[in-house]
Amino acid sequence: MDREVVTKSAQATQKVGRDFGNNLKGGEVVGLVGDLGGGKTTFVQGLAQRIGVKERIISPTFIIVREYENKFGGNLYHVDLYRLENNLKQELINLGINNFSKDPKNVIVVEWADKARKYLPISTTWVEFVNEGENKRNITIRN
Repeated sequence: MDREVVTKSAQATQKVGRDFGNNLKGGEVVGLVGDLGGGKTTFVQGLAQRIGVKERIISPTFIIVREYENKFGGNLYHVDLYRLENNLKQELINLGINNFSKDPKNVIVVEWADKARKYLPISTTWVEFVNEGENKRNITIRN
């Protein structure tokens, strides 16, 4: 069932991420879709708080993957595919995403996931962000 939320501040977008994180148990793959400045990393900041990540969450745009310990005994893998263009399937294998998803204690969150839609599990939860100006974001969660 789809759920749509409109936020009007970064704090509200983080709260949506925290609320979403309440339902995580480990083993999930979450695909984030939206333009630059859409609120994806802000959402991940809230999600990460809820699953016990202690470190500050920053975009992994230039290093592609950031890894943080989570409260499930695994890791949060925060992946950003923005800079990846060629041979995406091989790039994902090289990054180890297949290995991350084998551990049911891990949570994988992929920004710019629409680039890899056909390579992510069918069980992926999709979260779409639309930047409607200023701090207003339309967030749709598709299960």
